[in-house]
Amino acid sequence: MSRDPCIPRNWEPRARATLVYLTRGDYVLLIRKKRGHGAGKVNAPGGRIEPGESAEACAIREVAEEVGIRVQSLKLRARLRYHDPAEGFAMAGYVFVSSDFLGNPSHTPEAAPFWCRIDGIPYDEMWENDRMWLPRVLQGERIRADFRFCRDRLVAHTITPGLPSC
Repeated sequence: MSRDPCIPRNWEPRARATLVYLTRGDYVLLIRKKRGHGAGKVNAPGGRIEPGESAEACAIREVAEEVGIRVQSLKLRARLRYHDPAEGFAMAGYVFVSSDFLGNPSHTPEAAPFWCRIDGIPYDEMWENDRMWLPRVLQGERIRADFRFCRDRLVAHTITPGLPSC
């Protein structure tokens, strides 16, 4: 797999989205996505940022909609860029972590939530690039990462330590 620059210089996202990893001790809340892009895969609650909405507001809204939990505070840990020219896909993603939330997760039409030990995350059921960056984020690292896909298969990536911005 190439580690060459994998996102074109003039790249602009067609969409922006969030992911939120809620943690409780040695556990992280994951979901099995029920519909939409990635249905059947394991991921975290999150979704597309609406026009005029901040990444933080989107993250809080999406967690409430997908699993019924009210997030009280967030820590931005990663900015991810996804590019799949074969599929016409270009998305900027913002990854947040929080251990400050109220409520218990509930199933919704979008997601089947479950608590998972951090050392037992089922990476084989997730997007293939998740194993490259998620452990770093859950250990408290802040990163920026770019991923190029070809028809949903990872072909290149770069991961850079550093404080991301929205």
